[in-house]
Amino acid sequence: MKTVLKLEEVLMFVLGIYLFSQLDYAWWWFLVLILAPDIGMLGYLMGNKAGAFTYNLFHHKGMAIIVYLLGSYFSIPLCQLIGVILFSHSALDRALGYGLKYDKGFKFTHLGEIGKNNG
Repeated sequence: MKTVLKLEEVLMFVLGIYLFSQLDYAWWWFLVLILAPDIGMLGYLMGNKAGAFTYNLFHHKGMAIIVYLLGSYFSIPLCQLIGVILFSHSALDRALGYGLKYDKGFKFTHLGEIGKNNG
């Protein structure tokens, strides 16, 4: 099952690449911005609870989809770009085993504890 879930996330990442290709931005923007959502980790400077909140805010695919759809509906390419980057980054993170965070610390995710073999 773990392999199927990772494959699903890889395919969502590919979808993000496709959606980006439909925008009017140079490809280098995707490469530059793909790690930008990790700015959400800065919340951990204020503790685990704040860190989990900010990290999850920047890594929630539902939030990414809302931002993208609002950008599409209102014809705001920057919102579409932000939504695509958030979505793509989150899918890539999950394919690599980094899930949404619990309040008890960065390594505790909805996919299991980072660094432990959860397979």
